[in-house]
Amino acid sequence: MVAAVAGLRCRQINEADIDAVAALLARGFRSHDRAFWLSAFAQLRRHQPPHGLPKYGYLLETAGAVVGAILSICSTVPANGAATVRCNLSSWYVDPAYRAYAPMLVAQALRYKDVTYLNVSSAPHTRPIIEAQGFSRYTDGVFVALPLLQGLFGPPVKLLPAHGEPPAGADPLDCEVMAQHVAHGCIGLWCVSGAGAFPFVFRPRLIRGILPSALLIYCRDVADFIRFAGPLGRALARRGWPFVILDANGRIPGLFGFFSAGAMPKYFKGPQQPRLGDLAYTERAVLGV
Repeated sequence: MVAAVAGLRCRQINEADIDAVAALLARGFRSHDRAFWLSAFAQLRRHQPPHGLPKYGYLLETAGAVVGAILSICSTVPANGAATVRCNLSSWYVDPAYRAYAPMLVAQALRYKDVTYLNVSSAPHTRPIIEAQGFSRYTDGVFVALPLLQGLFGPPVKLLPAHGEPPAGADPLDCEVMAQHVAHGCIGLWCVSGAGAFPFVFRPRLIRGILPSALLIYCRDVADFIRFAGPLGRALARRGWPFVILDANGRIPGLFGFFSAGAMPKYFKGPQQPRLGDLAYTERAVLGV
């Protein structure tokens, strides 16, 4: 049995709580200091969640002190030609003296039954807990590709930056995803061919802190990336990011590279299993972690 703590309560994070939550997360995640978390909240501030869903997430407090927090990034995303509501739960931490009350945060965050929840950055020791909460793994690793040498003699493809005028016939939902992710610091590129305009969003990152790469954040289908791998790879390499990381469940036929089993597995809970090649509006894209 867990003894009650007088005055302990769980509620949504609001603007007045940001400094205290940033300090808490800096204690809990030693790889990121308070300045990082304040910057993360600045990114969340510019992101508008669907009506009725939290803007920042939830906190635990007692006697006016913040002792726990979980961030949430709630969004409307394209899925199968329509829109669906998704929420990435991130950066869950509770001070050691209050760990017994950590489930209160998760219970609050998971209470919307029509929302699909994601966990895209689980630490190995948390995965049994995540699975006990009803999450299912949908990716088992990542594929690290070197696409710049592919398609040297393929059909011509026009690449357009996302910050310019969208190409003719571009889907409005894709245009919105592209514009919002570029504002968060991602790279957005349109591939225009005779078959239409295809959106791609990448987030620069370093593999193991040294290997320059671009994480595929959004495309309509991984098959589209395979088709345009060469032009995309060369465009990214010119920007200093020659490798591309894709969520995968094995080797990806048609791409040069290797599959890393067990790396960066992803989990979901809810009505809509995310597809591969779609990390839109997750902490990987919005916060850059």
